[in-house]
Formats: sequence, structure tokens, C-alpha cells
Amino acid sequence: MRFLVVFLTLLGCAREDRAVPPMSRAEPAVRLPANAETALLAGGCFWGMEEILRKIPGVVETEVGYVAGAESVRVVFDPAVLSYATLLERWYFRMHDPTTKNRQGNDVGTKYRSAIFYLSDAQRATAEDIKERVDASGKWKAPIVTEIAAATDFTVGEGFHQDFLQREPNGYTCHYLRD
Repeated sequence: MRFLVVFLTLLGCAREDRAVPPMSRAEPAVRLPANAETALLAGGCFWGMEEILRKIPGVVETEVGYVAGAESVRVVFDPAVLSYATLLERWYFRMHDPTTKNRQGNDVGTKYRSAIFYLSDAQRATAEDIKERVDASGKWKAPIVTEIAAATDFTVGEGFHQDFLQREPNGYTCHYLRD
């Protein structure tokens, strides 16, 4: 095992202080702001969401994975640039169809559900307020069915899913920003 770790380290695929080799990331490592916050969002295939989320001003880091069986994105953001409410209302509720319970585009099943996994009571209250406001706006022809639930453990997704559309720019996605 030690030989494998040394070999992978030489290839740039592992560090000895980690049990699992880190995934190769397209973006350089960034210093997180001291006040950085985290959001856990699900809305269909995680790599399509990640591709939109990573481009939002104030988003510092994204990582795809799983929360409560749903494909999710862990979003680290700088609240001095991007508020949680803005992240949800201006971006999250526009990048997927929040009126379909377990479906986004061709992806069907509970792992593709629309869900906001809150990490604090403040996030829960904000998510409920924004969901209600978006639902009342009339932008969607059907009721918003986005689940708002307490976060469970975030399990990092497989390496080939990380930054997928960065490596495969013509890969499948059903995510885009709706007006």
C-alpha cells in the first residue's frame, strides 16, 4: 500500500496525508474567505448544476456528491458577494425545473429531485421564504415542489463526476438559466 501511495504521489494523484487520493480539479486551489458559507442543493444531474453554479460571482468552490440519496452540489460561497437568498432566488430556482418532483429532463428518479438541504435554521427560513416567493411569482405554470430538508452527510461524488462538463464540454446537461 505504501508503494501505491508513493507512486500516486509522484504522479500528482495523491498526498500522503489523505486516505483517499484527491480528485483532479480543473480550477486552482483558492483560499476560502474566513466567513465562507456552504449550501447543499439538488436539482437533477449534479454536473449540469455544478457547471452553472461555478460561474456565479461569489461562488468560491463547488463539489458534486450525494445528500439523502439525491445528486447534489456542495456550494461554498462568499456571503459578502453572494447571499444565500440570492443564490436560491436568482440562480437555483432558474437553473432547473422546480415543479417536477423526481425528474429533470431525461433524468427520472428520486436521485434527481429538487431539494434544498439546509445547514442551519437561518438557511431553512430563507429557503422557505424564497420558495414561497418564487411560487407566488407566477414564473412557473405549476406549483413549486422543491423539498426543503435538514442536511444529512454530504458524500463526495466519484472522481469522474467532478468537473465533468469542464472535461466534456459537449456532455449531456438539462440545466440552463430560465428567464
